[in-house]
Amino acid sequence: MLNNVYSMILAGGSGTRLWPLSREEMPKQFLSVCGDSMTLLQRTLLRASKVSAPGRLCVIASRKWRPLVTNQLAPLKISGDCVIDEPEGRNTAPAVALGIVSLLGRGASYDDVVVVCPSDHLIRDEARFAEAVRTAEGAAKSGNIVTFGIKPARPDTGFGYIRTVSSGSGWLIAEEFVEKPDEAAAKAYIEQGAYYWNGGIFCFRVSDMITAYREHFPEGAAIFDAAPEDIISCFRSIPKQSIDYAIMEKARNIVCVPLDAGWSDVGSWDAVYENSGKDSDGNAVSDCAVIRGCQDNLVVGCDRLICGVDLDSMIVVDTPDALFIAPRGSSHRVRGVVRELADAGREEVMESPQSARPWGTYKVLSKGERHKIKKIEVLPGERLSLQYHIHRSEHWVVVKGAALVTVRGMDGSDAEEFLIHEGESFFVPKGKLHRLENPGKIPLEIIEVQIGEYVGEDDITRVTDDYDRA
Repeated sequence: MLNNVYSMILAGGSGTRLWPLSREEMPKQFLSVCGDSMTLLQRTLLRASKVSAPGRLCVIASRKWRPLVTNQLAPLKISGDCVIDEPEGRNTAPAVALGIVSLLGRGASYDDVVVVCPSDHLIRDEARFAEAVRTAEGAAKSGNIVTFGIKPARPDTGFGYIRTVSSGSGWLIAEEFVEKPDEAAAKAYIEQGAYYWNGGIFCFRVSDMITAYREHFPEGAAIFDAAPEDIISCFRSIPKQSIDYAIMEKARNIVCVPLDAGWSDVGSWDAVYENSGKDSDGNAVSDCAVIRGCQDNLVVGCDRLICGVDLDSMIVVDTPDALFIAPRGSSHRVRGVVRELADAGREEVMESPQSARPWGTYKVLSKGERHKIKKIEVLPGERLSLQYHIHRSEHWVVVKGAALVTVRGMDGSDAEEFLIHEGESFFVPKGKLHRLENPGKIPLEIIEVQIGEYVGEDDITRVTDDYDRA
């Protein structure tokens, strides 16, 4: 355990490179990929817990994703108090600055060392990662800002590179950050052996990073001098920049610690295939898939049975509302598909069939022009907001547990409570003020049938809410 090391995990990304599994409201850091039972965020948290004491972990995420983060912290027995809310996404330089201010407010000192990790990367060898962090801690205590260089596995044109020279110590001097090269340059970098992929993992002493902000990114340094009540407004005024561009490419005390630990940014379905377990025919398939005469395929499914015959080097990703098929090697083109779908206003880009809320989760089972059917799980002791709907009615059927339903007049009068058990149902008309609560000790599961002229998620008017949502 590196007692003086704080781990700052950046969980604010909203990419859709793994669409249709990842969505704008369900980014890849919250997904289980590569045949893993845990999500990428959970794996990152466990990895960080090997190098930082429990009280020295923090997760920086957009406020809208706090429910997702909290739900994924719970199985790991990690307190939700470690979450630092970003009021809005402004890229990594503002996020790290906010994280530093928050850590100082929670008891960190200017001499403490911080390691910053993306939440959506995969690192297979956690022991080697811990060794690299130990080396980076020593470099940081010597006054350096550390970047972790990933030993290149191939001449990839999709990554930035770091050009290094020996320092005579356990780390390298980072002489230059190189933008994504063409194929010829990438091959030359591999042959030279002095170049590493920029994996976006950093380590520094708090005082040294604050000094770097003041010198190279003064627009972001103002937050370090802000009064507590002004921190949020100050954060919102910081320009949207990456920490690479704002600090790392400009500072003169940058060193590189090589990391050879089975790293992947899981940036495409091809990367998922490369990092997944495979059968003797080179296929990586979900449990719901049955394939015959197939070689070198990735087949990812959620609920439905998938059958394939004589497929060769294909990617198949099935979700309840969208199916993606491409030859291996072409999965990066999904970005263009997502842009077209977004331009057309397709909700499959934004909405996920399964979503987390502070009170639990819901999954869309079916939807049409005038109906939506959900499976809702409410955690013990939790409750939804007191709310009403303009355009839809709701019919609830309890599948497991007990539901406490409160209905009242719009002025708050005539409140009534109903305790609904398994097999029983309750009807909520349009415009009726109501609240659903789980008073029991086991999760409450209900089937909700919405019917109306509009069944979008934004047809909710909250009157009171335990979680301070609008």
